[in-house]
Amino acid sequence: MKIITLYGGKSAEHDVSVLSTFSMLQALYYDYYDVQLVYITQEGQWLKGSLLTSAPTKQEELVLTPETAEVIQPSDIKEDDSIVFPVLHGPNGEDGTIQGLLEVLDMPYVGAGVLTSACGMDKIMTKYILQQVGIPQVPYVSVSKTLWKEEPNSIFDQCEGSLVYPMYVKPANMGSSVGINKADDRASLENAINEAFLYDQRVVVEQGIEAREIEIAVLGNEEVRTTLAGEVVKTVDFYDYESKYLDNSATLQIPADIPAEVHEEARRYAKQAYLALDGSGLSRCDFFLTSNNELFLNEVNTMPGFTPFSMYPLLWENMGIKYGDLIEELIQLGLMRHKQRKDLSILVK
Repeated sequence: MKIITLYGGKSAEHDVSVLSTFSMLQALYYDYYDVQLVYITQEGQWLKGSLLTSAPTKQEELVLTPETAEVIQPSDIKEDDSIVFPVLHGPNGEDGTIQGLLEVLDMPYVGAGVLTSACGMDKIMTKYILQQVGIPQVPYVSVSKTLWKEEPNSIFDQCEGSLVYPMYVKPANMGSSVGINKADDRASLENAINEAFLYDQRVVVEQGIEAREIEIAVLGNEEVRTTLAGEVVKTVDFYDYESKYLDNSATLQIPADIPAEVHEEARRYAKQAYLALDGSGLSRCDFFLTSNNELFLNEVNTMPGFTPFSMYPLLWENMGIKYGDLIEELIQLGLMRHKQRKDLSILVK
């Protein structure tokens, strides 16, 4: 079978995607698969690279150009006896757009479907859904770009009326800490909101709290499995994009040193969130844990990082699933979901 690997992309998380893809390709079982590289440039051009029968030796080999690869249209990736592995993070990759294309092409693919991807990528929509099923979250204010331009003082009043400093300001549809800033007063809040709007049309302002950051990995379609929690051990207020993915300065503790009942509660909330969002394949649920062991679900990532120091594969390794076996399981879950949907469509007809 051929694995068509989609990576790169137009989002600010382009480099994370390339790093995740290189790491994934090191662990793939080439006895069973060939890999077709399809690289999406930051300008949105699709490039079809060589067919791999073994792992690439350098990450630079994955950064294709029109001189080294074939320029194609997105629909040209359709092939029989293949599955797409979209190792894409952020908008135009993790937000349901690529998943919608693959559904139209009737191709199996790894990871969450259209609705799950779209809702999981959008922090505000995620909060609305989790609120409906009773999963605890920190207080927040959602901000539209239109209202910010027309009535900035009303936004300040709303934030300062329902939240206290410090606050954290995030673009609604970015991940990997891109565009996130801490605000300690009105001036820094204004700057943070303006920067967040460079990345998205909607912004969420969240209450800052003193808390540890723990994460749960989720795997499965109908049968949903979760891991013990891992912790991002803080030495600063929060880890930015470079700390998480480029210089590897974030310290992970797996499993997290927390009471057994907190592990179980976090796993229960993670599974509940996964089911509420109609998850399939994989996700990573990120929580805040206060000093009195209160849990708040912060984010649901439907395509978490796959770098050598990413939390998701390390959490499953702690549960006894090796990196290569995890990738194989994700492929099989994608094939299974595609078959089930085809079977349903036949029944409907």
